[in-house]
Amino acid sequence: FRFPENFDNPYTAKSITEFWRRWHITLGNWMRNYLYIPLGGNKVESKKRLYFNLWLVFILSGFWHGAAWTFIIWGIYHGMWLVLERIYLNKFYTKIGAFASTLICFMLVAIGWVFFRAEKVTDALSLVSKLFAFDFEMPPHYLDKEFVLILCFAVVFSFFTSFRLGSVIQSKFYYSDHKLLGSLVMTVVALTLFTVSLASITSSDFNPFIYFRF
Repeated sequence: FRFPENFDNPYTAKSITEFWRRWHITLGNWMRNYLYIPLGGNKVESKKRLYFNLWLVFILSGFWHGAAWTFIIWGIYHGMWLVLERIYLNKFYTKIGAFASTLICFMLVAIGWVFFRAEKVTDALSLVSKLFAFDFEMPPHYLDKEFVLILCFAVVFSFFTSFRLGSVIQSKFYYSDHKLLGSLVMTVVALTLFTVSLASITSSDFNPFIYFRF
């Protein structure tokens, strides 16, 4: 079976537009084919209609995730940045270079996830305000070994392919035609990681299935 690639190193994106080419690709393709293109897509008479199409598609994407204002705001938020990139931000990203634009994009996406994950809009606004309070004191339990280990893995695997060596390793590991031994090794590694992840989830006191909310 050949399954379509669904995530392609999204946190290495240099813009929100590129992020949505890399994040949840199958959903993005569905939105493009069944919402954006029927609305006229890029082939519209005015830029205002183009911006309206972009915004509407992402508002509907937010509503698809759940009937809550947090999801709607998340969709509006991403739609806003897509429009601003079409207007002038893409030129700005080109001027500041790949590293700075990747960092800015990551920060914008991370702020959006606050609204996506929060139960209420007031909770999201409170969290965002604390993010920019410049209070660097952290509760002691956030600095335990498990947190540091997960943080290190997250940073490495989020930005691994930002460097040429990372891209080469990924292509070799995932996209090469492996022989029998290589396939067996990858199968064992995948099953081991799956078992560890499953054990971590089931041993946690809080492990709801997030898609029940959608």
